Amino acid sequence: MSEPHRPAVPVGLSSASVWPQPVRAAFEMAADLGYDGVEVMVWADATSQDVSALRRLVERHGVPVLAVHAPCLLITQRVWSSEPEERLRRAVVAASDLGAATVVVHPPFRWQRRYAENFTELVSELEEASGIRIAVENMFPIRPPNSWDRLRGSRASGLSAFRPSPDPTEVGFRNYTLDVSHAAAAQVDPVELMHRMGERLVHVHLTDGTGAPRDEHLLPGHGTQPCAEICAALGSGGYTGAVIVEVNTRKARTADQRAARLAEALLFARLHLEPLRENPG
Repeated sequence: MSEPHRPAVPVGLSSASVWPQPVRAAFEMAADLGYDGVEVMVWADATSQDVSALRRLVERHGVPVLAVHAPCLLITQRVWSSEPEERLRRAVVAASDLGAATVVVHPPFRWQRRYAENFTELVSELEEASGIRIAVENMFPIRPPNSWDRLRGSRASGLSAFRPSPDPTEVGFRNYTLDVSHAAAAQVDPVELMHRMGERLVHVHLTDGTGAPRDEHLLPGHGTQPCAEICAALGSGGYTGAVIVEVNTRKARTADQRAARLAEALLFARLHLEPLRENPG
């Protein structure tokens, strides 16, 4: 029997999608469901911080690491180092050692002043030295923009914890990650943001949201965002990065329920990434 046709764009599973299960469960789930790889979110799970342990999971399950997500969350401010520069450097080293093409990183928090001042140069320096793409991810404000914010500028970002903005295109980087749930929480059109990122878009977190001012990470198709349109554009537009399913499955009561939801997300991605074929008739 021939192998089923798959689109050229690889679809990976974020280890955040199995939380509170450990990263090991993400590799097991990705292998069982047929994902093309894993994005490792580096956080409190000791295995996520250990390149040798991750390499053993790759070998055991036959699932590559497509990306490493640097520890950028408030709860990971002490993972690897208390210094954000060092955390990013170690994420790049881990990606290189694991054969991953991409490191995902958030814009600096406002209180990380020295890091924020040097962030653009640091990202460029690390990319030049390593050959790893450091894809800066769009985030969302604490409070979305109101009418007064919008009067001050078309891309006013409300009350933000990020410096200078949760939108990395306002600074300009060589590589970007598009997160659809974050765009929804920021009340930003993800298609317009995708076009603004243009050819510098190298990584996508496929997830959904309703436009509520919080990070929902719903299954694609379970919110109001144009996830199918985004996938179709990626599948037919020469996109060369990966699409990563990064969704919230915390409400799954059993492993089977979680697997069913992640299987649904994988099917959604593969279905809509497939370029439309002309009818030979």
